[in-house]
Amino acid sequence: MTQILVRWSEPLPAQERFLRLLDELERVRYGSYRQELDRRRFLTGRVLAKTLTAARLGGSPESVVFDATCADCGKPHGRPTVPGSDLTLSISHSGNLVGVAATDGVPVGLDVETSSRKADRSLIEYALSPAEQAAVAELPEADRPAAFFVYWTRKEAVMKATGKGLKIPLQSITFSAHDAPAALVSSTDPALDPARTRLADLKAAEGHRAAVAALTTSELEVTEEHWLP
Repeated sequence: MTQILVRWSEPLPAQERFLRLLDELERVRYGSYRQELDRRRFLTGRVLAKTLTAARLGGSPESVVFDATCADCGKPHGRPTVPGSDLTLSISHSGNLVGVAATDGVPVGLDVETSSRKADRSLIEYALSPAEQAAVAELPEADRPAAFFVYWTRKEAVMKATGKGLKIPLQSITFSAHDAPAALVSSTDPALDPARTRLADLKAAEGHRAAVAALTTSELEVTEEHWLP
């Protein structure tokens, strides 16, 4: 059984008790965001990740230092890792919700989206496989956006788990029905093997949809918690 902890929070205020958890490079990234909400989302992701890491590995959140080197360009905006540890992390945010997923020893991916987003025909055709498009088309028009974002968060979660992101064609992967337990049914991309991919739809928070994925053959045991500082 692969155990995954998902910790959620609303964007935190820019208070010194949170800002002091950022290292020098993280402070540069924090300051590079033009919008206050984007700065708060970044800050919250790091605070959640560092408090969770400290709880799992010991020590204080202030002592946690991530390596976020991007594998493609070498800049410090990649997935945060903990040198010398097999703890794996994934951060996602949308709307008024920020989340971190953590597990041990296997790649993990988390995605959250606001459920108020619209899904027009062009987006559905771009993102969904032919089988998924057919399933959505059978639904009443009012129900299609909600179904679409179930598929979308699943796709984002598994692609984040691979570390390849949108380099994997969205139409190359097909999932179980939006109202069925989450499962990768087929993939034509070699980075994703249904036999070694597990995922789960999450409760997240009202007004949001979310999914978490791990590249493993074992079943997932997912715990969600809302963090209060």
